[in-house]
Amino acid sequence: MDDQATSSQSRAVSLTAELVVAYVANNSLPASELPGLMANVHAALQGLTGAASTETPKAEKATPAQVRKSITPDALISFEDGKPYKTLRRHLTLRGLSPEAYREKWGLPADYPMTSAAYSAQRSELARSLGLGQQRRKSPAAAAEGEQTQGDAAPAKRRGRPPKGAEAPADA
Repeated sequence: MDDQATSSQSRAVSLTAELVVAYVANNSLPASELPGLMANVHAALQGLTGAASTETPKAEKATPAQVRKSITPDALISFEDGKPYKTLRRHLTLRGLSPEAYREKWGLPADYPMTSAAYSAQRSELARSLGLGQQRRKSPAAAAEGEQTQGDAAPAKRRGRPPKGAEAPADA
């Protein structure tokens, strides 16, 4: 562990030297300000390496009361930024999360909705008004009625030219 600390310390010193040399080469700076510049650059690099080594704190798990409060009829309140959304899927995608990862991150149940109830109802009503999904869903009474009318009626005459030998010519 001591070797790692020495190695990272020497790396920070060499990076500081490189940065200060590049800065001084492109900017005019009095010699009296060089030690202060080096100290500032070194402190900034140490702050970056210290921040990189510590893990990002995990998000707190949402309490059941917070989960209930986040679900409203018109919108879902995001735990990421606290804003209301009709659908969370697009918002989460922009933040690099999948719905499963979002639920896991915030400790939400597997059945936590990704779309508000009012928006789902609105989309469902729109689909019904357009008649989507009706082709597969024929009522059994209508299907039975269609079979009866086809069986009772005489077969419809076929269109087009009759096959050879089916009818004899009247002139011959």
